[in-house]
Amino acid sequence: MIIGTGIDLVDIPRFERTVSRTPRLMERLFAPSERTLKLASLAARYAAKEALIKALGGSDGVHWTEIEIASEESGKPHFRLSGTTAAVVEQRGITHLHLTMSHDAGLATAFVVAEGAPRGAEGEA
Repeated sequence: MIIGTGIDLVDIPRFERTVSRTPRLMERLFAPSERTLKLASLAARYAAKEALIKALGGSDGVHWTEIEIASEESGKPHFRLSGTTAAVVEQRGITHLHLTMSHDAGLATAFVVAEGAPRGAEGEA
């Protein structure tokens, strides 16, 4: 059952200007493993984090650095969640997060689908 969806679009040159003006954003927005990536990849990850927050229905209990986007060997992106962010996802009944990201022509985008068990499948009415 789909619990939520989220989509976000980032203007890469604008993102670059913002990060250049406020370098501390890198520490506030990205996990240490993400900070070394190229700017377009960071913009796509920023979009993915925004899309996740939208799929969750809000940012209560969600912390940016607890949302890490990693890649499988095939290149398929996936979330690595920790701390209160992982707890929020679990509390909302989400069992799987689907993520796709792309960047081209100065834009980065991400789409997230939050999936959970159908109501009643785990003893709920």
